[in-house]
Amino acid sequence: MTLKIALAQTNFLVGDINANVDNIVKAALHARDQLGADMIVFPELTITGYPAEDLLLRTDFITAANNALYQLADRVTDIALIVGFPERDGDKLYNSAAVLHQGAITACYRKRALPNYGVFDEQRYFTAGNQPCVFEFNGTFIGLTICEDVWRSGIIEDNKQAGAELLLTLNASPFNSGKIHQREAIVCSQVKAAQIPLVYVNQVGGQDELIFDGASFVVDADGDIIFRAEEFKEQISVVEFDGSHPLKNTCAPLYAEVSSEYQALVLGIKDYVRKNGFQGAILGLSGGIDSALVLALAVDALGADKVEAVLLPSRYTQDMSNEDAVLEAKALGVHHHTIPIEPAVNAFTGMLADIFVGTAKDATEENIQARCRGVVLMALSNKQGKLLLTTGNKSEMSVGYATLYGDMSGGFAPIKDVPKLLVYQLARYRNTLSQVIPERVIIRPPSAELAPDQVDADSLPPYEVLDPILERYIGQDQSADQIIAAGFSREDVARAISLVDRNEYKRRQSPPGIRITARAFGRDRRYPITSGYKGI
Repeated sequence: MTLKIALAQTNFLVGDINANVDNIVKAALHARDQLGADMIVFPELTITGYPAEDLLLRTDFITAANNALYQLADRVTDIALIVGFPERDGDKLYNSAAVLHQGAITACYRKRALPNYGVFDEQRYFTAGNQPCVFEFNGTFIGLTICEDVWRSGIIEDNKQAGAELLLTLNASPFNSGKIHQREAIVCSQVKAAQIPLVYVNQVGGQDELIFDGASFVVDADGDIIFRAEEFKEQISVVEFDGSHPLKNTCAPLYAEVSSEYQALVLGIKDYVRKNGFQGAILGLSGGIDSALVLALAVDALGADKVEAVLLPSRYTQDMSNEDAVLEAKALGVHHHTIPIEPAVNAFTGMLADIFVGTAKDATEENIQARCRGVVLMALSNKQGKLLLTTGNKSEMSVGYATLYGDMSGGFAPIKDVPKLLVYQLARYRNTLSQVIPERVIIRPPSAELAPDQVDADSLPPYEVLDPILERYIGQDQSADQIIAAGFSREDVARAISLVDRNEYKRRQSPPGIRITARAFGRDRRYPITSGYKGI
């Protein structure tokens, strides 16, 4: 007997239970009426969205989610729905999946493996289940799993021992560079060992700093992928089964590493603006590489008509910076204008002149310039209802090479988790699609332009040295001795680590940003601000 299963690679809004249920119904009816599906499988915690964080601690929220499940069962018939929801049982909460069919909940599974590492905090909210769940549908015995379950050895085998001939897994697996290959390799290995086919449905979309890349897939009993949905796109796909045996289907190609990172950043900006109700985005365009990349990302995410660029030159801004900024804005078709900050800088320095008498110029005067820019940009953001995008990269955030309430001002930091060297790679990738970033911007030495003839290398080790040190210290938790043993000079290592350690207070006050690496600041790396720890 044939079985048509729809994979609902969908984009839900955390907390909007009513809208999520409406979208579930819409997707199910489309799969039933247009695609001829017998069953549709949705991602993890479909009804609430993922991750719902401390909304899961609210009794009213959980009550609404459970009530919505029962209402959903009555709204769609003649197709089975596999839906994720937070199941309350007494004083315990489970990350569960329900089978809804013909107005009834016919089976329910409770997630057994609760991840509590990296960006995951599931043990804060949920109790782990302890039993497999196998149900019969159209003559096929089907087992249910949820996300982390298929990464843990033994759980797939338990389902097979319980009689499952086919597995369905509901997922909210976040993106980081290279994750799709790791995900597929682990799942295919587990499936091949157990010799049982598996349907893997992953959600798609941006949720604050997390990106969910979709790329749902189906694996046959030999561990071969016979279907893959597209990355970073909502998609409802149907795979046909002969009993429990999946029939060969199409496999969407995967993006290369840099292009996948670019697509993740675009999706993150698009969903943050859309889901939070902003009218568009605005940013300061300096003529440097970072703001050029953010402008391109924003336009690709929102469209040129929704993005505004502001040039904010000072006495130290070079002519070529202004020229390049204008070229970038014109190439992308973005409305732009120029607001010199010199009058504001003079006003502030004049106000402080008597107090600053007898002191030498230092970073204070540089920061005043950055903060004048921040005030102007925030004013425009407030007036127009547009999200202010900050343009700082991960290398700068790591070592505190940024000004609080200045260039760190804003509501969202798209490249906060993008190391400087990757900024250049992403810029070059974007220029392969269409030339929007002048070559001079890519090859000239980076500079904050807050002092005469200033370049980043005056304050930091070269990025070719700095970025690998930061990856080892932040991404891999290597000690100073380990990094030095890898061939880096003690001076460069000590300088970089010292800057990282003493700038946690800045990072804690920075806007949220898109996570694309396996170890981002925030959810992944939570260090105390007040600390006697010294990495060097």
